[in-house]
Amino acid sequence: MATDSDVACCGTMFFVFVLGIIALVCFAGLMAGLTLGLMSLGLVDLEVLIKSGRPQDRIHAAKIFPVVKNQHLLLCTLLIGNSLAMEALPIFLDKLVPPWAAVLISVTLILMFGEILPQAVCTRYGLTVGATMAPIVRVLLCLFFPISYPISKILDLMLGKGHAVLLRRAELKTFVNFHGNEAGKGGDLTHDETTIIAGALELTEKTAKDAMTPISKAFSLDLDATLTLDTLNAIMTMGHSRVPVYSGNPTNIIGLILVKNLLSVDYRDAVPLRKMIIRRIPRVSEDMPLYDILNEFQKGHSHIAVVYKDLNEKKEGELFKDNCKKPRGQPEKSSQKVDNGVTAAGQNLRNKLESKDAQQTKKVPPATPTFNKRHRGCSYCILDFENGPFPDFPSNDEAVGVITMEDVIEELLQEEILDETDEYVNIHNRLSFMFSFVFYFFIFLCMWNLLIDLITLRHKFSNL
Repeated sequence: MATDSDVACCGTMFFVFVLGIIALVCFAGLMAGLTLGLMSLGLVDLEVLIKSGRPQDRIHAAKIFPVVKNQHLLLCTLLIGNSLAMEALPIFLDKLVPPWAAVLISVTLILMFGEILPQAVCTRYGLTVGATMAPIVRVLLCLFFPISYPISKILDLMLGKGHAVLLRRAELKTFVNFHGNEAGKGGDLTHDETTIIAGALELTEKTAKDAMTPISKAFSLDLDATLTLDTLNAIMTMGHSRVPVYSGNPTNIIGLILVKNLLSVDYRDAVPLRKMIIRRIPRVSEDMPLYDILNEFQKGHSHIAVVYKDLNEKKEGELFKDNCKKPRGQPEKSSQKVDNGVTAAGQNLRNKLESKDAQQTKKVPPATPTFNKRHRGCSYCILDFENGPFPDFPSNDEAVGVITMEDVIEELLQEEILDETDEYVNIHNRLSFMFSFVFYFFIFLCMWNLLIDLITLRHKFSNL
């Protein structure tokens, strides 16, 4: 039975209440959808869209970002609006239908049109809906500010303001792999792109000992060696652009020589290696990160370094020892330039070498203008074995390997970099394996035939 407070059907107030119910359901649905849509858009995601998204996404993200910036204030505002709409809906329905029908209809309307449908739409089109409704949200922020602001400040004190979600290194690597076309999830990154990105993320965790060539496998030259035909052929066969130079013990690497400086050397002159331009070689700790080594290589001092192991406790900040820096106590005048453009120390060394070689009829290639230009200002990078002592290294440093820029790049790419020389070595190894296989197979056949002959002879003698 209808009471006196009920609104008569089909009257003016009836339609007013119906329109009010529809408005409350739509408003509740809008608040619920915006709560899910806007709060699911992180500040980092919006900044990424603003800087590198599609043109339309950049516009939408720029409209949403000021609204979402204070997340707790936005959350309180949307929840207050949603609560008001849901609480007011049964009051309007109670004027039109019995209480049991009001509860049933309100639950159905709120569930279907105030929760499920709006949240499904805003989950799929949250950026577009949020940008479209941004002006309405601004009005609501101002309207509910006296209530929502104190609550948001309490949340800030309890939970903190920042809720930016940043992926850890391992998570970011997995995230990149999911965007590869090999994952089958619709990503457009190729295998090479995902591999390089993963290598760049892992490079900071790798150290020099992970990429170095052990000292026992590294090709080097003795300081007292002579540039004979065999020595030059060995250098050419290895195909390196830089060769470490040691004194006495192969682990006592004191410098390096650029192979291009040997182009004009005549093997018939048998020039001693110590007469050539030998450069200082940097030394890096085995625990030095590869990114730091790459940064040092980029400074241009050298593209190769000796990896040492500190037998005592390592001191922080001394992982890279650049032997190309100016020695302590060295006077400034030693770096003054002479007329031909070479530093005074470098020119003094070359003059002495040339005069001594002239007496021994063993020639060192003369300095060219290109040499003078490239070596200008690098007097401290060139070792002078005639006037200066050998490089002095701490006694607790033990050389364990050699690392080059190519080694670091290979760790970055996570693939081997093969040049013409490496391919030649691989082909040579394959041919050696094939010849070894044929040789041992031939030996096996001979032994097998011999065994058959022995069995046959034994059988014949047994029949006799």
